[in-house]
Amino acid sequence: MMKKTVLALMLCAIFAAPVANTAVAAAEGGGYKACYSADCLSGTVISAENEHARYPIASMCKIMTLLLCFEAHDEGKLDLAEKIPVSEHAAGMGGSQVFLEAGAEYTAGDLIESICVASANDACVAMAERLFGSEGAFVEKMNGRAAELGMRDTCFINCTGLPGEGQYSSAADVAAMFRALLSHKEYFSYSKIWTDTISHPEGRVTEMANTNKLIRSYTGCDAGKTGYTDAAGFCLAASAARGNMRVLSVILGAESSKVRFEKTRRAFDDAFSGYTNRAVFDDTPLNEVCPLRGGKRPFAAVRAERPVYLFCKRGEKDEIGYEIAFDKISAPVHTGQRLGEAVIYKNNVEADRVALVANEDVPRLSYFDAIRQIARRRAAGM
Repeated sequence: MMKKTVLALMLCAIFAAPVANTAVAAAEGGGYKACYSADCLSGTVISAENEHARYPIASMCKIMTLLLCFEAHDEGKLDLAEKIPVSEHAAGMGGSQVFLEAGAEYTAGDLIESICVASANDACVAMAERLFGSEGAFVEKMNGRAAELGMRDTCFINCTGLPGEGQYSSAADVAAMFRALLSHKEYFSYSKIWTDTISHPEGRVTEMANTNKLIRSYTGCDAGKTGYTDAAGFCLAASAARGNMRVLSVILGAESSKVRFEKTRRAFDDAFSGYTNRAVFDDTPLNEVCPLRGGKRPFAAVRAERPVYLFCKRGEKDEIGYEIAFDKISAPVHTGQRLGEAVIYKNNVEADRVALVANEDVPRLSYFDAIRQIARRRAAGM
């Protein structure tokens, strides 16, 4: 395990510039070192300061830990009801923890919840060991996944965020991994929990309280991860949703917990008051239909494969339109089958593409159906 951890450090060091000096004055006198806010759906940046500067991020490293857990679950490699044994190494992590017992077993769901709610270091290591055999191997995967997400200003040396030389990230990179985590619906089963308990063998219970106080105090806030060490200061990545719009905010190096929460509130307020997501396609059928060959009907109703919204500034009159191209389709057609594609434009610039799928089944035209159609046309004088 030690060799793998050292390897991860060496690989990070090859590409790393020096981490930003933690004594640097807070951004623009605002009481923090870096910030970043964006629309979750499109990734459009709303505001950013020092977003690529490298800083320690403390427990916000756990965003990547959680992302790998939920990806494993989605890939069928992890059952949330599975019992996971806790090693001596995991139980001895210290820092933020839920006091797991070495040798005891806990469900994956309980361990993940304790990470989301209580920022539990012991649960992080237990999950790391379950998924990749050791914390060192898990850290290698964390750095590999960061590279896949384009996180060029990040290096992980552990899965917990406990202090260690050479571990850093940036506000923009934290936003990238947090946005990836927010794409997993199962995450929200845990992120919105305010208080809960985790039970241990022989009846011992540990109470947990969510470290993201905005869960209770800001309307629409349903996700987030805090972080604090002396080197990192007070950090927070959080997300809030209202209507069809979800925004995220990242604050690094705040001088107090109050500053990180107040700055995040302001970021959310600015986003929801200043911007909107204009609906282009929802889950209802389009006015356009797809021509069919050899079907009982000469066309099929279509809908967009997913809703499409365009992030727009309130008060600005953006020109939004789309072009549709249908594939050459022969019956039979089944609901959900791809029939073509729509290209969406904002102010004459391509903004998105979405597949168009059948909203209904259309059977193939049988021989007798064809005879009846011919008969009807003749009777109508066609």
